[in-house]
Amino acid sequence: MRLIQVLVPEEKRDDALRVLDDENLDYVRTSECSGGVDAELVTLPVPTQAVEHVLTSLREVGIEDEFVVVSSIETARTPQIDELEERFVNGREEDDSISQDEIRTKALNMTPGWVTYYAMTLLSAVVATAGLLLDSPAIVVGSMVIAPQISAALTGTVGLVLDDRRMVLGGVSSLVIGLVVAMLGALAFAWLARSGEVVPVPIDITAIEQVQNRISPGLLALAVGVCAGAAGAFGLATAIPVSLVGVMIAAALIPAAAAVGIGIAWGDVGVTLGAFVLVAINATSILLAGLAVFWYLGYRPEGWTPGDVRANLTRDRLGTIAITIVIGTVVLAGAGVVLGQHVTFENEVNDEVKTVLADEEYEDLELVELQTEFHDGGAVADETEVTVVVRRPADSVYLSLATVIEHALEERTGHDVSVVLEFVEGATASGG
Repeated sequence: MRLIQVLVPEEKRDDALRVLDDENLDYVRTSECSGGVDAELVTLPVPTQAVEHVLTSLREVGIEDEFVVVSSIETARTPQIDELEERFVNGREEDDSISQDEIRTKALNMTPGWVTYYAMTLLSAVVATAGLLLDSPAIVVGSMVIAPQISAALTGTVGLVLDDRRMVLGGVSSLVIGLVVAMLGALAFAWLARSGEVVPVPIDITAIEQVQNRISPGLLALAVGVCAGAAGAFGLATAIPVSLVGVMIAAALIPAAAAVGIGIAWGDVGVTLGAFVLVAINATSILLAGLAVFWYLGYRPEGWTPGDVRANLTRDRLGTIAITIVIGTVVLAGAGVVLGQHVTFENEVNDEVKTVLADEEYEDLELVELQTEFHDGGAVADETEVTVVVRRPADSVYLSLATVIEHALEERTGHDVSVVLEFVEGATASGG
């Protein structure tokens, strides 16, 4: 529920009151003569979903936004309030979206001071790094809860859709710098943990499940970024709380940024590159998905004229849109090429390993798990590690299986492959 207060000049009073009466709105008029101007302060309670409709109707009769206050109230009891709630809240005329001015204010109010923002980002990165190294999902989730990235992401997307360059610059720069701070913080913490032998130096970080989940980005990872951005936009544009959506956005960014730092600290190019690609894809998809949802919900730049393409394509708007499209295209195209190479390689590895194990010689073996290190097409790393876990009968020995799989994968993919073969002992119980 919102309370609207509008200063109506004397010469436009009749037109404004006629609009309010036609909409069956309940209002209170207060005479206002401050500043030597004869006017009335009109106060009226409306459902949240009706704010933009009411303000637009007033603008059409010449009431400018020189003095308009929209505040939140808990409830209101007026003669027509039930009818208004039935009309707007139940969706017969309007959807759940809030007014354009309010969404701008909400986005700006979400952004904390820069000290708080970067301090919370650093803390969340340290917690995420600890959770990854400990292989603890609970700690990783904890890092998402305290991460503040939702404020930067949504400020940037709101600025894009409203063509507010100040918001775009502030939101996107905070998001990018925040992710860099997260990576550097994770690097410093991981290096201290490694050099101080808090974590065993010989540990294979690619064998840690929580790290594995952040270094092999695929189409499912892209879906996470898109859904996080879309959910954030829906949450901000409606009455839905955005706190839980913030966890979703952080889930797509902070653990992957922490994995970048871990990869650098351990000198593992595959981990670093895989996690960085995941961060880049998710950050870009969050912004673009949020932009698409805001546009779908009807938010447009100030002065937008529906149906008039020429009037809408001004130089200032084209500049902002062009920069956004170019940057988004470059990031997604570059990351998409690398991602496509990895997905193709991973599919070939999966098919070939299954083909090898389908041989009659290995009929007693069962594939348990298959993990492929991030594959960059040989641009940085010359060799890609593939971990194969199979279940075998007790006391069975397959000395040459790792070599057979390695040769088969190299022939199939055309790249150097290192195979790590792990056996899980199994036994079959038969009834008597």
